[in-house]
Amino acid sequence: MAKKKEKVGKLEEEIADPNFWQKKEKAVEISQEAATLKEEIGNFDYLRGKLKDLEELGQLASQEGEEFKGDLETLETNIEKEELKVFLSGEYDRNSVILSILAGAGGQDSQDWTMMLLRMYERFFLKKSFKSKILHQSFGEGGGPEGRIGTKSVTLEIQGSYAYGLLKKETGVHRLVRISPFSPQKLRHTSFALVEVLPEIEREKDIEIKIKPEELKIDFYRASGPGGQNVNKRESAVRLTHLSTGIVVSCQSERLQGQNREKAMKMLYSKLHKLEEDKRQKELSKIKGKTVSVSWGNQIRSYVFHPYKLVKDLRTGVETSDVESVMDGNLDKFIEAEIKQ
Repeated sequence: MAKKKEKVGKLEEEIADPNFWQKKEKAVEISQEAATLKEEIGNFDYLRGKLKDLEELGQLASQEGEEFKGDLETLETNIEKEELKVFLSGEYDRNSVILSILAGAGGQDSQDWTMMLLRMYERFFLKKSFKSKILHQSFGEGGGPEGRIGTKSVTLEIQGSYAYGLLKKETGVHRLVRISPFSPQKLRHTSFALVEVLPEIEREKDIEIKIKPEELKIDFYRASGPGGQNVNKRESAVRLTHLSTGIVVSCQSERLQGQNREKAMKMLYSKLHKLEEDKRQKELSKIKGKTVSVSWGNQIRSYVFHPYKLVKDLRTGVETSDVESVMDGNLDKFIEAEIKQ
């Protein structure tokens, strides 16, 4: 905590500089970091004071038993929340997130599963007071039950305190087992979807990543919605292709072409950053030996709706039979176990 207080002191010195706001984006970033650190220090001081109060009240526990028990449970919950932040000390754990969900093998069932995962994560974001926005969505075919239209792929931007730190372990293949609503014979079907979580990387933050103009192909097109109809009349949607790596990103969430291009560039920087990290990990694996990577084909969690109900994380062993609660965005027990592991 002493280091955090020292860091706040240095940040406040920068904020006090008369020229601080000349670089607006950098100034906002520093101000937000200072505010977050102050909040953490305040929470810690509050909990320490509360613990001291409860130690004194403990002597009166026989007389004020129920009140003391309630205060103690509240304190334990708050301490657990602060404890989790100890595990979120990675370089990008405070960053916003680019989260993508891609349907795997399984046709309409997998596209429907992608929609279900999208809804699950959006509910989780609401519970965490995160702001989320769909940047790009590719719709599948209709014709399912109640005219359901699935999703081939969807990419979101998520903003919130420790968004990347909390979500980074969700990367991997998510497996669904259920009676297919698309099967006239009511057969059991297994579907897969890949979740990819990347930190949002600002251009000036990672000097190792440089994009040359000649390496970039830019296409403009009209944004489309379910069924393929155009959302607007102007070609405001943007598709960027990084020619040397083959990485393609798209954004159609904004009304203006320039704004879509800016968000697409952020997505591209995030993907290039991940590519560099993967290269580093491969080099390390030559030295350390084989490591288990979370990638397509390596499921991390199973969601079983039939013949029994069970959600189980295959890395931590955490499981629950309350499938409906999980699909309603209650992911904390899984996410916390993943982070602490």
